[in-house]
Amino acid sequence: NPDESPDLLVAVAESGADIIELGLPFSDPVADGPTIQAASQQALDAGTTVRGVLDIAARVRRRVDTPLAIMGCFNPMLAYGPERFAADAVAAGVSAVLIADMPPVESDEWCRIAAEAGLETIFLLAPSTRQERFDEIIDRTTGFVYILARQGVTGERDALPDELPALVRHVREHTSIPVAVGFGISRPEHVRSVCAIADGAIVGSALVRAIAEQSDPATRLQAVRDTVSALARGCRPY
Repeated sequence: NPDESPDLLVAVAESGADIIELGLPFSDPVADGPTIQAASQQALDAGTTVRGVLDIAARVRRRVDTPLAIMGCFNPMLAYGPERFAADAVAAGVSAVLIADMPPVESDEWCRIAAEAGLETIFLLAPSTRQERFDEIIDRTTGFVYILARQGVTGERDALPDELPALVRHVREHTSIPVAVGFGISRPEHVRSVCAIADGAIVGSALVRAIAEQSDPATRLQAVRDTVSALARGCRPY
């Protein structure tokens, strides 16, 4: 909803989020679980476009200074035009782009376009990432390293994997840029555990679900405030 989304995103910022990630809806997502897939399809059914997402970003940027990142698949950006997308994203106040389905080895042209426009480029790093691909991700990532807490798609989970701390340590040994963890992070205790070992915790599905469970704008806005505030306290308990 282009009228309601800016208010919800501003509430995300005002409730304690350090970065806002906007999802670019696509009909065939590669990393989204059922909650975000449903929201993405709802957005597409409502006529959401790349331009529409950038317009929402611009409206949010006029109200808050919280950095904005766009996450999505490359097809919509390719159809829009990569150079045009990068330029328009920067004009809208977007700081970084995460392309979920672009292999780092095939990203040189996009990385050049993004760097020339002033956009950070973020890649997903999974627990199963081979050393060669690991090195490519570390070499090309500029904003922060996005570590997947687990294999598979986005979605809420009960607990974090036991091997996560070792993965975060391994990444830190190879880069000095910030490290954040996402996929399956849904509760304040998850955020607390992640922030003890990484620079940030990324929460998507839990927030999307909190919004989807409400039936009117006022309760959706309050759900955002309550959810983000609770999660932020996990990272900053005092």
